[in-house]
Amino acid sequence: MSCLNTPVDLCTHFANTRLHLGVCGSVACYRAVELLRAWRGMGIHVSVTLTRGARQFVTPLLFASLGANPVYEDMFAPGQEVFAHLEPGQHANALVVAPASADALRRLAQGAADDMLAAQALAFDGPVIIAPAMNPRMWAHAATQANVRLLENRGNSIVPPGTGGTACGDAGQGRLAPLEEIFFTALRALAPQDMAGKRVLVTLGPTREQWDGVRFWSNPSTGRMGMALAACAWLRGAAVTAICGPGISLAMPRNLACCHVRSAREMFAAAQDLWTHMDMGMFTAAVADFSPKSFGTKKAKKADMQQGFTVDFVPNPDILRTLASKRTSGQKVLGFAAETVDDTDTLLALAQSKLAAKHADVLAANAVNVAGSGFGTETNAVVVVDAHGLHEILPTRSKADIAWDLCTWLLHS
Repeated sequence: MSCLNTPVDLCTHFANTRLHLGVCGSVACYRAVELLRAWRGMGIHVSVTLTRGARQFVTPLLFASLGANPVYEDMFAPGQEVFAHLEPGQHANALVVAPASADALRRLAQGAADDMLAAQALAFDGPVIIAPAMNPRMWAHAATQANVRLLENRGNSIVPPGTGGTACGDAGQGRLAPLEEIFFTALRALAPQDMAGKRVLVTLGPTREQWDGVRFWSNPSTGRMGMALAACAWLRGAAVTAICGPGISLAMPRNLACCHVRSAREMFAAAQDLWTHMDMGMFTAAVADFSPKSFGTKKAKKADMQQGFTVDFVPNPDILRTLASKRTSGQKVLGFAAETVDDTDTLLALAQSKLAAKHADVLAANAVNVAGSGFGTETNAVVVVDAHGLHEILPTRSKADIAWDLCTWLLHS
């Protein structure tokens, strides 16, 4: 399992794909180990090249012991395959250079081939992801920026460095980007781009309905299922906007747009504003069906309610049904239903009934009272039905794998 805490850590759809990781001489190169662990945890085959500078900070044995195979060093190292400089281009699906030093950027931009990593990159005709890390003044220098632009113009994906303090004591832009950004960018290069060009709206997480100044009515949803759907759609090429309820904590792709809301009515308003510009809607949020009439903006005092109290509730808008009913030709809708049932047949009947009532193309229903398929879990088990009368029972698997399959259902509905 990945140590990066993303919603796709447990996704198995990348198993047996291949990445080649180039590690250059930067103090940040020790962090490449965490990327290796994350990708290996998903079953991705990772080979590694350590430049001479990188080997001043980390050893080939460290990477080999964590599953990298093979681990390359110098071009003419004893025992090295004669054509090792060609091997990544023959077998890897994507090449990642992280961290990339200023000198590595220069060498890659100039098409140098006199060390192992530069030659491997020159012979690589697949997706290349480059994550620079260096002193802020080195990053800002016109020569470095010219090399970055040249690499970008050739189609390489640059994951720009982050801003903050660096090992040398300077502050500014230059430190290695958050590992999650590099992780997601590499996965997108490995994923089928069958959702490219699609604009996808995802609602996710709980809503909180305030009834006094400090208390609210809600549910235990963590948004993990919706985050997995949003991330999977983005990995497969979609432009994704997520409307997130409160309490969302997992890392998401940097250029996946997130709109944070609190209440059901705020989520409804945000979804209405965005919906006309979307091709697909995935309505996974655990929206409160009712909201309490407020006692005001101050905390209700126990001393004033010694005999107990009553809270009146009013219905909230039905986001899924309202937006599905107003969709234009070509827009597709996935709905979600959380149920408490004792058997799959009952769950299937409820899913079919809700599919019609909500006007969805695809509806997924899960039994939240069953272990492993409820709120806050890393796994789920769902019944899927669609408007063509098809249905499927997806057994307990990671929410990332369920999300991947639901994206496919909606894409082909």
